[in-house]
Amino acid sequence: MQYLSENHQSTDREKIFILLLLVFLVVGLFALPYFADMAFINAMVLVCIAALYAMGYNLLWGQAGLISFGHATYFAFGASCTIMMMAGIEGGSSFPTPFLPLVGGAASFLIGIVAGWFATIRTGVYFAMITVAITELARAIVQRWDTVFGGEAGITSIRTAWGPFGFQKLIDVYYFTLVWTIICIILLWFLQKSPVGMVIRGIREQEERVRFLGYDAHALKTLVFAISAGVSGMAGGLLAFTNESTNVTLYEGAYSTTVLINTVIGGAGVFLGPVVGATLTTLFGYYIANLTFHWLLYMGLLFIVIVVCAPRGITGLGVDAVMHIRSGARLPWRLICKQILGWLLLSIGSVMIIEMIGAVLQPSYGALARSSGVAWPPVNVFGINWSPSSPLTLSGIALIFVVALVLLRDTASSAHRNVLKLAGAIVQKPEAGS
Repeated sequence: MQYLSENHQSTDREKIFILLLLVFLVVGLFALPYFADMAFINAMVLVCIAALYAMGYNLLWGQAGLISFGHATYFAFGASCTIMMMAGIEGGSSFPTPFLPLVGGAASFLIGIVAGWFATIRTGVYFAMITVAITELARAIVQRWDTVFGGEAGITSIRTAWGPFGFQKLIDVYYFTLVWTIICIILLWFLQKSPVGMVIRGIREQEERVRFLGYDAHALKTLVFAISAGVSGMAGGLLAFTNESTNVTLYEGAYSTTVLINTVIGGAGVFLGPVVGATLTTLFGYYIANLTFHWLLYMGLLFIVIVVCAPRGITGLGVDAVMHIRSGARLPWRLICKQILGWLLLSIGSVMIIEMIGAVLQPSYGALARSSGVAWPPVNVFGINWSPSSPLTLSGIALIFVVALVLLRDTASSAHRNVLKLAGAIVQKPEAGS
């Protein structure tokens, strides 16, 4: 059992520990409605959907090594087909409501076979560009075929009761999405550990060698593309079931970018890494968006920092720590504390600069300056009023950055090496994929 990463064989004690941890986590998720408020439960519904979407995407990228920039098509198509079936049930169809996500999954799986067959003819950058082209083609078709997909207004329906399940309360929707997410993640785990999953990882590592062993690499890549699309379509179906509506905005590139960010932040090399990334980014957007207008900028900065300083994602850092301990070495707690403090100070300084500049550039700030007669009215950051033109404010921010950079000087060299590796991979990838 390789619970951390593909190159990490766990001991019996670690297997028991991770199994107990997962059981405790699942029990906690099922008990969540008994002690959490409705706002947090609604956020956790979105977390389940984002986690399933990211797991489906990581099957293609993390396992097969194929990075797609157009996975929103399959997520959105699954949502569209699910809402259509919901409308059919509302009109009298006998299709069982609990199996609605399978409609989105099956529909996306079918178009994933067609799209995957064309896309996987190439690899590397060329594969990524084909996925973008397919997404733009699908978006253009959906926008023009508004009689079917509803256009900007979208399609709406209602969740219909089935047997003892009412599906009208938020708690019912939470349990519905949670159960389907857990089922799909378990199935993906077994797929990863199956002979097919091992061959798929072999294609990622050395496709030519897999061909020499007699496997049809193109057919296998098409299959994993279709399965990935199907899982993404199930996530889209859960979103349609939750919102009781869909529209063509789901086909936009932002939803492809979001799942990529979730996977990178969590870590594509660890099985549950995308779940961690999806949880963090979804909760971050759900709560921080109410606090600041610039939350997307913070998300982008976090993405850049992860890519440069921790290319294996947050869970990759955890794997490194576990393997370090297993080797018998002690963790460098002094260095870890220095880096935590450095990143904390750097975050504080960055937030102060972004919020102050953002406030000064707002039209309302100029109106406030004219009405108050003060050239530079104070800006509230962290509950404190700061004068943008005060030497004390500017020198304080500068001091924060200086101290942060001093504490993080050990990180600078590794970040520089990661940037060079990333640049080299981008330059060499087209040759490998031709």
